[in-house]
Amino acid sequence: MDRTSDLGAFVRVLDLGSFSAAANDLGLTPSAVSKLVSRLEDRLGARLLARSTRRLTLTPEGEAFLARARRIVADIEEAEAEVARARGVPRGKLRINCGTAFGLHQLAPALADFVARYPEIDVDLSLTDRLIDLIGEQADVALRTGRLPESADVQRKIADLQRVICAAPSYLARRGTPRTVADLKDHDCIVVSTPGLSRWPFKGRSGIEVVDVHPRLVTDDAVAALRLALAGAGIVRLADVVVGESLRNGTLVTVLDDVHHVEPFPLAALYPPGRNRLPRVAVFLDFLVERFAHMPWRA
Repeated sequence: MDRTSDLGAFVRVLDLGSFSAAANDLGLTPSAVSKLVSRLEDRLGARLLARSTRRLTLTPEGEAFLARARRIVADIEEAEAEVARARGVPRGKLRINCGTAFGLHQLAPALADFVARYPEIDVDLSLTDRLIDLIGEQADVALRTGRLPESADVQRKIADLQRVICAAPSYLARRGTPRTVADLKDHDCIVVSTPGLSRWPFKGRSGIEVVDVHPRLVTDDAVAALRLALAGAGIVRLADVVVGESLRNGTLVTVLDDVHHVEPFPLAALYPPGRNRLPRVAVFLDFLVERFAHMPWRA
């Protein structure tokens, strides 16, 4: 192995938090990864990691070295990508981070087509609803919805989403269908505890009027809210990407369509500046637009 292998192993150990996780990612044994990092330390004449049975800690020398090592590894990947682009073959590991709801209901099913189209790309998909540091967590692309804070990351809009108020036919048969906003007070509502989602907007005479819904059921997960609604537990307000399939097959039906404000919000892909020049990233961004720009969940 060469010096770049030592650097790559060191970076992956820190990014993934352990020698065993880095070994799995690199296709090596933990002892082989440990030897690569030790060889790097011997060559530098400095200890980079303080090892214990429970955790790995960077030494001061390791902290100073890590930032440059990441840049070097990224430069090597980009240089290799330039050669691959010239050959027209996207390859390598594509690390994708995605919000849970969109990832489970839309992205994960679509990735089967993506990897079939690009057999030399390996996909590493992680799902989380928190905003991440793309560079620090070595993600090539992150998919997020809604208004995003200012950052150095580049954003590419994929589609506009909207929210839907709906319930299971079994619930409506049992409790009746609300005809006005005021009727909601007599119904069981399911609310996702994300800030702002307990306030449902409606079209009023003087513009958009926001109603504070008093929920019977609260959850911090949109997928759990969907399951509750499908089970007939109440009326829910969720993104169309989450409820689209259920609306198509009739296991959920919309209510208050005439007065509900759908509150459009964007779905965007985020990536570090310049990362879109990597062939594996470029073809994935194009795939996202091809697959989702026409919002197939509304079909």
